[in-house]
Amino acid sequence: MEEKPEGEEYVLAEQRVEQALNRLESSLRSLNGRVRSIARIENDVAELEKERAMLASELGVVSGRAKKLDQGASEVSRRLVNAMEEVRSVLEEEERPDG
Repeated sequence: MEEKPEGEEYVLAEQRVEQALNRLESSLRSLNGRVRSIARIENDVAELEKERAMLASELGVVSGRAKKLDQGASEVSRRLVNAMEEVRSVLEEEERPDG
């Protein structure tokens, strides 16, 4: 290896340290950006979880209403069938010659 003057070795060492510090600063900036991105993602996930819980709750309420409507529709249908049978029965009685 070639001998360099002491001052030149110091300058080269200083340049290497400066380059290493620049790379470190660049890595820190990049890491900081990724940490902010992760924080935004975590915030978005938390918001989505809240929204999912709200929608699940609303779905439960709507499902309950739908069940009640189904039960009501079944009852109306049953009553309508009974009423039609009664009307038919009355009409049949009136059509009989002895009625």
